[in-house]
Amino acid sequence: MQLEHLQSQQQFHIRQRIRMMVNQYEVHAVAPDGSEGGLLAFAQQKRLAFKEQVTIYTDDSKQQPLLGFKARQRLDLGATYDVTDHAGNPIGLFRKDFAQSLLRSTWHVEQAGLPQVTGQERSMPVALLRRFVDSLSWLPYHFDFVAGGQPVFSVIKKWGLRDRYVVQIHQPQVDRRVVIAMAIALDALQGR
Repeated sequence: MQLEHLQSQQQFHIRQRIRMMVNQYEVHAVAPDGSEGGLLAFAQQKRLAFKEQVTIYTDDSKQQPLLGFKARQRLDLGATYDVTDHAGNPIGLFRKDFAQSLLRSTWHVEQAGLPQVTGQERSMPVALLRRFVDSLSWLPYHFDFVAGGQPVFSVIKKWGLRDRYVVQIHQPQVDRRVVIAMAIALDALQGR
């Protein structure tokens, strides 16, 4: 898959695969009719890893890495995650804002050449329900990522038995690889 093709996408669908020992995610393009299109990327995260790391491949054969993200430190409270390209070169980072996330999850995303982007759960009531009523942790949520009051991208968790997301890009300059990493991290890291 070519980077230009990925960068031209305005919307993605992300779907989690159910597996015992790993978290796996499929990133799909969106077909003209709005349905799930072709596979753009495939991600895998080992569960119970000593230091969080996710590799995102061009497909589910896992032969060619596309990007990855890795925690800088072992302690996860306000960890920073570096996003790298297929060769390990940095392309961005994201970090959880621990203090603000106590009530409503908040993340900061950085990419060279763009202002810092802040993403937060849209609904305070849903955020509180998900935190304080364990049986409601499956509730769908919506994250809005903005910079300077302008929307950059959004991630919407859909209803269903397995985790599914719609990612909408509002800012053409944002690197889709950083967006994919952040969207997958919302599922893979959110409950920690």
